[in-house]
Order: sequence, then structure tokens, then C-alpha cells
Amino acid sequence: MTLSLASRQLIWHSEDDTAAFARQLAALPQLSNAYITLHGDLGAGKTTFVRHLLRTLGVSGRIKSPTYAVVEPHECAAMPVWHFDFYRFDDPREWEDAGFRDIFASDGLKLAEWPEKAAALTPPADIAIHIEAIDDTQRRVSLHAHTQAGAQMLQQWPA
Repeated sequence: MTLSLASRQLIWHSEDDTAAFARQLAALPQLSNAYITLHGDLGAGKTTFVRHLLRTLGVSGRIKSPTYAVVEPHECAAMPVWHFDFYRFDDPREWEDAGFRDIFASDGLKLAEWPEKAAALTPPADIAIHIEAIDDTQRRVSLHAHTQAGAQMLQQWPA
């Protein structure tokens, strides 16, 4: 596990809080070249959060978890975005064959669900977001910065 340089704890009381969090994150300038990992059980709200973030960034059309495709590219005015879902990822050769190394070397926002499945191949996350369901609507959220850029993002976070 990578050392956390900074952390924050939050409670999302509703999906409106998830959307508000996505808007706050989208406002941070470092987001345009960040790697953010999303951790949590099935149904915790990872894809819901990604959907709110991508909508805030101006992505239109259907936004779904790329479970079978592993990666779903999105274009928005501010930056390219890649949404990874490594849940079914199990072949390191796929990393090279699919061009993931090139994606991670390029500018843009990378969001990854189930990142532990590809952890040996990815760089450290700027921010790891851990989402835990408290009940049907509330989520306990832990943010951990694993890079200097991630620590800067958390320092700039509204109180």
C-alpha cells in the first residue's frame, strides 16, 4: 500500500452530496492531469460518483461502467478522460495490447474502479477515494492523497 500524504473523511448523506463532491473536485485545476482510484464494494457508489463528475465536466450521452470493455474514453472541453474498470482485468498482456501504458503516460484525467486488479501496472494514485455504504443513501468517504499533486488537491479542498 502506498503511503498517504494527506487524507480527509466525509459523509455523503444523499446522492445530492455525491454530486456536490463531484462539482468541488471538478473545480480543482490539477484534475486535468490526475489519476484517481475508486475503492468500495459492488454498489457502493463508484460509478454513480463518476457519472456525476463526468456530467459536471460536460460529458453528454450515456455514462456507464466499462466493466466489459475495461476502459471507456470520454471527451470534454477541458480534458480527455478515461474511465477504467479493472474488475474483470486479469491478463497483464492486456495492459500492453490495449495501450494502457500510453494512456497513463498522456495528459488527461484517469479514473479507475477496482484499481487493485492492475496495481502492479499503474502509477500511484494522486487521490484514492474509498466509498463505504452506511445504508441505502449514506456513504462514508475517505480521501487519501498518494502524490504531491494529490496532497495539493486535498489542501485546496473547500472546508
